[in-house]
Amino acid sequence: MKSFGFRLLAALGGALFATSVAADLPSIVIKGSHFYFPNGTQFFIRGVAYQQDVSTNGTTSGTTSFTDPLADEDGCARDIPLLKELGANLIRVYAINSSLDHSVCMELLQDNEIYLLQDLSNPSESINRDSPTWTTELYASYAAVIDVMAPYSNVLGFIAGNEVSNSVSNTDASAFVKAAVRDMKSYIKTNDYRSIGVGYATNDDPDIRIDLAHYFNCGSDTDDAIDFWGYNIYSWCGDSSYTESGYDQRTAEFANYSVPAFFAEYGCNTVQPRVFTELGAIYGENMTDIWSGGIMYMYFQETNDYGIVSIGSDDQATKLTDFTALQSQLAKVTPTGVSSADYVVSNTVVQTCPTTGADWAASDSLPPIANAELCSCMVTSLSCIAKTGLTGNETADLFSEVCGYGTSCSGIEANGTTGVYGAYSMCDAYSQLSFAFDQYYQSQSEASTACDFDGNAETQTGSTSSTCESLISQAGTEGTGTVTSIPTGTGSSTAGSAAATTSKGAAGSLTVSKFDTGALQLGAYILVAALTGAGMVLL
Repeated sequence: MKSFGFRLLAALGGALFATSVAADLPSIVIKGSHFYFPNGTQFFIRGVAYQQDVSTNGTTSGTTSFTDPLADEDGCARDIPLLKELGANLIRVYAINSSLDHSVCMELLQDNEIYLLQDLSNPSESINRDSPTWTTELYASYAAVIDVMAPYSNVLGFIAGNEVSNSVSNTDASAFVKAAVRDMKSYIKTNDYRSIGVGYATNDDPDIRIDLAHYFNCGSDTDDAIDFWGYNIYSWCGDSSYTESGYDQRTAEFANYSVPAFFAEYGCNTVQPRVFTELGAIYGENMTDIWSGGIMYMYFQETNDYGIVSIGSDDQATKLTDFTALQSQLAKVTPTGVSSADYVVSNTVVQTCPTTGADWAASDSLPPIANAELCSCMVTSLSCIAKTGLTGNETADLFSEVCGYGTSCSGIEANGTTGVYGAYSMCDAYSQLSFAFDQYYQSQSEASTACDFDGNAETQTGSTSSTCESLISQAGTEGTGTVTSIPTGTGSSTAGSAAATTSKGAAGSLTVSKFDTGALQLGAYILVAALTGAGMVLL
């Protein structure tokens, strides 16, 4: 086993190395609705989606394991020169393990003049469209990705959600994703990182695509809005055209959009082999005033048949027909754009927020800032708290029990449609259950039997430090106030004893096993929602 001193030096060396690598490529900046190199040349994304076997679309079903491609040094050494040969200048990665070392792969990307667009979620830690939450645990997970990637100058931006709201039935989830955008933008600023954009990637659902684009770029406070918009669009199939594909209509819809927009995924494969003639349009004169390029889906050949490279059992890469076709089309396009000095930003007005109704369910009032310090302060102040070590099923049953007594649980409720959120609705399940227990205990005049719940609760001497006093005061006795304080740390919660665990397998592979309370919290949401009002979601 390595000594602590050796490990500390290695960690410091890795951090210094990451910083030195970060100076290799100039950071891309945003001006109006365009991306720019620091020298004023407009930057157009010529990207490729680069990840195997990962679900990134706002669901939690299926496997929670995934391979971190930026921690796979052998894979990067094999693939990144091929991406350079292809003509790519950016890759999109959907999920990484923030505890692994990414310096080798990031250096290879730098050496090959390739930028990175990094999603913040992973299959185990993301906003679930069917039961949306924005919590201190998710805050900590997303912030950890920013921490490890922000030092690299070739990181173009972060994506806070991918196709989370994908139909009329789940648009309420967008309120929680927009809260994630707001908090991660604030996190970048608070931690004095360089200005790195945070955006969102949407699917192409005709019923909601305009409302989605407007929602994430609306409101009086631009700190709550996206910095860029990614569009996953597969309407150009085979040798289509600018009008037949609907590209002309999509371009018209974004003519006055105030932030950069690009195709976060493209590459319809219903007609094969793919010819990628859409590149002539994406990088042509009809679109480059509005769009900043696109990302072809995807690099690896898998069962969905979207790949351009096949990885054999010997881990060797074989270029497929689609690789050559894409390479040929990329070589033909030479978008020039407009220089930063000549670009006069005229589209400065944000969109009008869509009105909630039958076709749109997300309020423009967002969930509270995910502040773990507030949650910890709240638990410390209580007189009756939950015992630690409860399973998800036990937590669900106890939520149902305590809120069913008529206890005021409004401090932990959240409704993305009405825009009504409790101050503690972003806390972890342990903190929320403790709050509910204490609300009942106080309503019973602190009777000795009121803090028991079959041995799952216990009393303590509550205390409030001077640091916590202001936070607790803002939240109010029933937790219905608004807390405006910004988290000063990573956002990880210290109130409960449960913690996420990770196990590392093969190089770059991660299996995430979340604690029972978080993994099975959905049961509590459903049970308490039934008791506290239709349409109410408990965080």
